[in-house]
Amino acid sequence: MVKKTTLAVLATALLCCPAAQAQPVNLKGVYNSNRYDDHSNHIYSTYVGYNTSLNRAIFIVENGIYAMTVDGNSLTQPVKNPAVNIGDFYEKGQFTDNDKAAWVADFNLMYGNSGAVKVGNNIYTVMSRTESDDVDSTNIFAVRKWDATTGALLSGRSDYYPKKANLESAGMCVNPLDGKVYGLFLLTEVPLSEDITSDPDYFPEVTEDGEIVETDAGYAICTIDFETMTVTPVTPGLYYENFVTFAINSEGRAFALSSGATQGAEDADGRMRDINNELTGATLYEFDLKTGLMKTVQVEAVDDDGSTYMANVNKYRHGTGYCSQAKRQSACFSKKDPNKMYWNGFYNSGMGYNDNGVWASLPDRYWLENGKYDTALYEVDITTGETVRVGKFDNRFSFSCMWVEEDDEYILGDVNNDGICNAADITALYNILLDDELTGGATSDVNGDGIVNATDITALYNIVLGQE
Repeated sequence: MVKKTTLAVLATALLCCPAAQAQPVNLKGVYNSNRYDDHSNHIYSTYVGYNTSLNRAIFIVENGIYAMTVDGNSLTQPVKNPAVNIGDFYEKGQFTDNDKAAWVADFNLMYGNSGAVKVGNNIYTVMSRTESDDVDSTNIFAVRKWDATTGALLSGRSDYYPKKANLESAGMCVNPLDGKVYGLFLLTEVPLSEDITSDPDYFPEVTEDGEIVETDAGYAICTIDFETMTVTPVTPGLYYENFVTFAINSEGRAFALSSGATQGAEDADGRMRDINNELTGATLYEFDLKTGLMKTVQVEAVDDDGSTYMANVNKYRHGTGYCSQAKRQSACFSKKDPNKMYWNGFYNSGMGYNDNGVWASLPDRYWLENGKYDTALYEVDITTGETVRVGKFDNRFSFSCMWVEEDDEYILGDVNNDGICNAADITALYNILLDDELTGGATSDVNGDGIVNATDITALYNIVLGQE
């Protein structure tokens, strides 16, 4: 077995090599339709014509896959990729390519208002309807599968699932350490577990008549199997924050953001602070995927009678400084930088002083003047929680999910998924072998013998030496 001292020496030697320059990051995302738009500033959809062969009216819509690039402090505006061109299937009043026309029409279904996730080269979108939409509780969620490269609808045109399937999530993401899809799912109409209600420190809400108020389980870290459409909680819920997104980095660390729609004064960078001059707004949280529990730190607190005690609080003590809204958002990591999270959030909290001078939710009808539904891209440093607004999106683009395009390019020996093969991968593989709960996965089977064991360390060691 390779000794840790040997790994440290090798890592030091390779770290002395000149560092590579930061490269532009190419992001992609699934457009999430914003229904608050009155469409006065841009065309939401274009009617092409009625295709008698398909028996369908063909519209070109904004829904689809979009690409954008982040380069330092600059951001390119999202462009639909693959592109949709009327001339590819319709000319001189006639449909010339029915397959392409059907492909275009299917984008109307690429809507993930309850979440979306990229798994390999597939995208899964979850669209939810409410019972007020004249549908019963057995047909609430529509789950559809798409090709992430071509945008083709692969399945799920009419696949609906019941309300009790609990498919509403703040976000979903693949954990690269075990290949499973995790999410922060909202467990509605699910009672709290006995583990929680039997705890002596649990105090349920009680009405004036002394009746116990039944409480839903709230958000919980869960896994989802898209083959069986089964959502499995890792641990009981009981999180009631306004979570708006969820992402996992290449190290298997899971993060969520709450909306943080609060009142406060903005500084020159547009960040908001509370009365103590501390950053407020959207808050970053980290979850342990093995336990499903929120990661906390202990601090000294004072109760009502002045006694001190140790309390567990969120490890990120202050907000990001940017107030977003409690609506669908998305976030992702590049495998090359596990400490930087890209977040597609709103530009403001959607709150302000109304005509009566009261701080409240701004009216939808004034969104053009007050920018209520404007969106932006942010970078979040998960080591500190520090957040930077990279740029504003035109036309209020928001996404159900995002990913880094070049992350899918496999590099031999890149065990820790940081985009390069070096001594850090030897350490990563060593740690995987020490952890009995991790399988290692295909990327850790360096020598291709079907198992992950000490011989893979030797194989990876030789790869690293061959690159010097």
